[in-house]
Amino acid sequence: MEKPIENFWSLRLADVVGELEENNFEVHVAEDKAAARKIVMEILSKIDPKSISWGGSMTFVQTGLYQELKEYQGAQILDTFQKGAMSPEEMFELRRRALTADLFITGSNAVTETGKLVNLDMTGNRVAAITFGPRNVIILAGRNKVVPDVEDAMLRVKNYAAPANAMRLDKKTPCAKTSICEECRSPDRICNTWTITEKSFPKGRIKIVLINEDLGL
Repeated sequence: MEKPIENFWSLRLADVVGELEENNFEVHVAEDKAAARKIVMEILSKIDPKSISWGGSMTFVQTGLYQELKEYQGAQILDTFQKGAMSPEEMFELRRRALTADLFITGSNAVTETGKLVNLDMTGNRVAAITFGPRNVIILAGRNKVVPDVEDAMLRVKNYAAPANAMRLDKKTPCAKTSICEECRSPDRICNTWTITEKSFPKGRIKIVLINEDLGL
């Protein structure tokens, strides 16, 4: 068989799609980053958002969508990644405005085989937008984010995603030095707000693009 890993994940992702759809998510499967980018642009053409923003997501950047959308002419773009160009106060206000965008795009720390999204945030703007505010949300998730259940999702975040992200962001936390979560009290702690999204409400508001590649942390 050619591409056994991709075939394996195609079968696994098909099962995850069914569970997510049962929970009122709109779900798409992309075989690679280019296909994911095409799917997102097709969604844009259907919902015709007047404003677009995003939350921290390596997957969003790796697909090339950040580069494409920050130059997008069809809507007002609230670019919350331009940190160097703004004061902390200005960035805070921009993130607040992003919560009322027509479309918010981000990733997920984990997607369970039972059809749920599990996320852990530092400032909370990403998980807040997933929960309420933007009219539409697009979640981009590589196959590496799929785990059996919520317990495994939380273990994945604490034991891998959070320490790795702390390292990536040059945070001064114990886990950035040891790779092990120590439930720290560091001012740089990025593990502050958990969300478990069991269903999309209203139905279809959250649109998930599962990608048959390993992306993000």
